[in-house]
Amino acid sequence: MNTKTTLALAAVVSIFAGIAAGSAEAASAKVGTLTCKGGAGVGMILGSKKNYDCVFKPTKGAPQNYEGAVTKIGLDLGFTSSVTIVWAVFASTDLPERALAGNYVGANADASLGIGVGTKILVGGSKNSVSLQPLSVQGQTGLNVAVGVADLTLR
Repeated sequence: MNTKTTLALAAVVSIFAGIAAGSAEAASAKVGTLTCKGGAGVGMILGSKKNYDCVFKPTKGAPQNYEGAVTKIGLDLGFTSSVTIVWAVFASTDLPERALAGNYVGANADASLGIGVGTKILVGGSKNSVSLQPLSVQGQTGLNVAVGVADLTLR
């Protein structure tokens, strides 16, 4: 990945982080982490849909498994062979069992040339009360660039 691409990606991620932080004011306490793995596929220029296996590890209670699907709308060119995304999960209160099930929407920025990085900042879930903030940028392999809106469905 060249320097211009890296700087552009960093700028987009910073902008999206500010937007998501403002929209998640009600979600103030970290209640666990969500790790999703999978996401192999091909970007279809104006978007893509990729499937993931996810595990929510709450700060209290047993881990919970979810099936996830990320739909990207916007520029999405290339392919990815594997993706791991880790989010910190924030909510105003402790979440009941299976509370992460639902739809999330937010900003997306990814780039990879061999090994790459990206981020997805999302809000949704039970009564739109859950915020997923990148705990670390996602790791992915492939040849891909994507910027736009991401929708995550957990079930």
